[in-house]
Amino acid sequence: MAAISTTSSLIPTFIIPHRPKTLLPHPTCLKLLHKNPNFPKLPFLFLHSNSSSSRNPLLFFHSPLCKTNPFSFSPCLDSIFVFCASLALSFSLFVADVDSASAFAVTAPRKLQSDEVATVRLFQENTPSVVYITNLAVRQDAFTLDVFEVPQGSGSGFVWDKDGHIVTNYHVIRGASDLRVALADQSTYDAEVVGFDQDKDVAVLHVDAPKDKLRPIPIGVSADLLVGQKVYAIGNPFGLDHTLTTGVISGLRREISSAATGRPIQDVIQTDAAINPGNSGGPLLDSSGNLIGINTAIYSPSGASSGVGFSIPVDTVGGIVDQLVRFGKVTRPVLGIKFAPDQSVEQLGLSGVLVLDAPANGPAGKAGLRPTKRDTFGRLILGDIITSVNGKKVNNGSDLYRILDQCKVGDTVIVEVLRDDHKEKLPVVLEPKPDET
Repeated sequence: MAAISTTSSLIPTFIIPHRPKTLLPHPTCLKLLHKNPNFPKLPFLFLHSNSSSSRNPLLFFHSPLCKTNPFSFSPCLDSIFVFCASLALSFSLFVADVDSASAFAVTAPRKLQSDEVATVRLFQENTPSVVYITNLAVRQDAFTLDVFEVPQGSGSGFVWDKDGHIVTNYHVIRGASDLRVALADQSTYDAEVVGFDQDKDVAVLHVDAPKDKLRPIPIGVSADLLVGQKVYAIGNPFGLDHTLTTGVISGLRREISSAATGRPIQDVIQTDAAINPGNSGGPLLDSSGNLIGINTAIYSPSGASSGVGFSIPVDTVGGIVDQLVRFGKVTRPVLGIKFAPDQSVEQLGLSGVLVLDAPANGPAGKAGLRPTKRDTFGRLILGDIITSVNGKKVNNGSDLYRILDQCKVGDTVIVEVLRDDHKEKLPVVLEPKPDET
């Protein structure tokens, strides 16, 4: 058999699987040649095996010249030859084994389901709004006394507006000497702290980045959330690039404690979307791609995601961010007291909040609440025990915080206390929380 020719610009070279020792002219090419009046003068195209030992040898088209081709036919028999050749090739392909037949199957491109398309689009549209935050701390070398900065933590955040405000958790930036924010395009900027709220674990940063690089995240509503609806968490777990995890809302109106102050955070969203170290401060989105919470904490003895994550609802975050952007701080009302741990009151067989200290220049001190103290003989004299505020029962410190969160600076509340063996009601004018550094 003559050598294989692949240089023809008119007739392409094809490769197909076939059985060994098969020698057949290709019917399609022969039909095309037969329609040409110069058919006897044109070269034939034949299929032949390139390996007689292969289980599925490859067959190639070949174009030997007519004068050297042993299969030259007279013009009167060409139609019969074409018909017979087509029939033989069709039969050989029909009886071919499964492996040979499967080579002719064309795999269609994988198509995504409608829910997958929606998830992919949500990730692509919201990823530009999510940033990576690095917390840097100053360290001094013990031998050279050189001062240098080292990363002491990292987390996520998201763009709040076009003015360069970035929202994250307070515990992500706590103790930082410097902060750096990396946008989705990997451009990095130094960030300054605008303000923070330790009690709610929320902080606002500012970066001096071009407006065209800032993509504010769409703000949603958390008041009408339902258990079971899908949620999506985007962040940088373990320092990896943007990562998406999905899940559902497992519970609503949960309560967790602030990592900084221990003050309870109410109405927290519980989700089974994986939230790992590095996800803190990242957004929790609904199926429309709107922000419904900030990923804040997980419940896990090992420190990794155990399917129980918590997010601060966006309705709470929105009011805090507005105050931080406008005033640099949150004006939250306080009673101006220090109270004992709940266990101490329980050991006394009582319920309420035991006042340990009430500075004279504070709201409670001005109203006449009595702190716990010792007499001249060293005996402990219990202070007032707060049992209700504005008629709402107070069993522990969480109840007191929950009631105060519903009040405003300047409000007058009626505090009922257990003093000695009787109860008294005292009016207290709430004052703003002292500035924090």
